[in-house]
Amino acid sequence: MKAIEVTIDRPLAEVEPAVRAALKDQGFGVLTEIDVAATLKDKLGVDRAALKILGACNPGFAHRALTIDPSVSLLLPCNVVLETVDGGTHVAIADPRDLMPGEQFAELAAEAAGHLVAVVDALGGR
Repeated sequence: MKAIEVTIDRPLAEVEPAVRAALKDQGFGVLTEIDVAATLKDKLGVDRAALKILGACNPGFAHRALTIDPSVSLLLPCNVVLETVDGGTHVAIADPRDLMPGEQFAELAAEAAGHLVAVVDALGGR
């Protein structure tokens, strides 16, 4: 799957608030949060590097997509993944152009992707 991504030379605990702020600046709210590392530790006793999935949604984009095809609800909210990697935090956002192929979604997917690219650009990175 294609992603809009960046690696930042800071720990996840510092990057997450910046991600949330950048999403908000682009009209996205965080509807869900899954701490994958904590869940795996709790359910399976597995230790792994920090990994969080934020479910982000821009209501305007979501409404437009659902108007085109209600089955888009299977893709909502948009996953924003934060993962601890060597030297920092990797942020990856599902690319709507990959998730919503087809001519009927082309304009909307490109517009949404532009906003998500702006999120990643606001984070800087290496």
